[in-house]
Amino acid sequence: MALSRQWLEKAVIGLNLCPFAKAPHVKGQIRWVLSTASTPEALMAELVAELNHLANANPDEVETTLLVHPQVLGDFLDFNDFVHDAEEAVARLGLEGELQVASFHPQFQFGGTDADDISNYTNRSPYPTLHLIRESSIDRAVEAFPEAEDIYERNIETMESLGHEGWQRLFQTPESTP
Repeated sequence: MALSRQWLEKAVIGLNLCPFAKAPHVKGQIRWVLSTASTPEALMAELVAELNHLANANPDEVETTLLVHPQVLGDFLDFNDFVHDAEEAVARLGLEGELQVASFHPQFQFGGTDADDISNYTNRSPYPTLHLIRESSIDRAVEAFPEAEDIYERNIETMESLGHEGWQRLFQTPESTP
């Protein structure tokens, strides 16, 4: 989990890839769950449990959940297929309009990009991760950040300015630099 927390702090918050992430992190309202699943079926069971947990949790205590699953769905295409199943699970549970699932993966690739395109790094995490988000949180964040639709483009500009070398430097510890 240490690598995932470092990614959140240095990339997501540090590069301001998600201007909405800092507040729940600082307030301790992010639920971090390390999955022990080794099959998609076991992960789905954990996902359903976490969706129910978040739906029933006090938003002042748990604003969002990061379900990190290092032992399953290491292949991005399999992961991407699972994300569709995760969205269907939200609907089956009657949580559409209340919760949604965002996805992060070490091999994340947007359609129409090359695998090594730096823009993909906006959604690259150390391990496959499902982010369970309250839609009310998104609504509040959009009110506070009126140009929310520009975040995606700004993130690509940030990544292009940073480049692959800058991304790698971001995660070097002081003792690992020359």
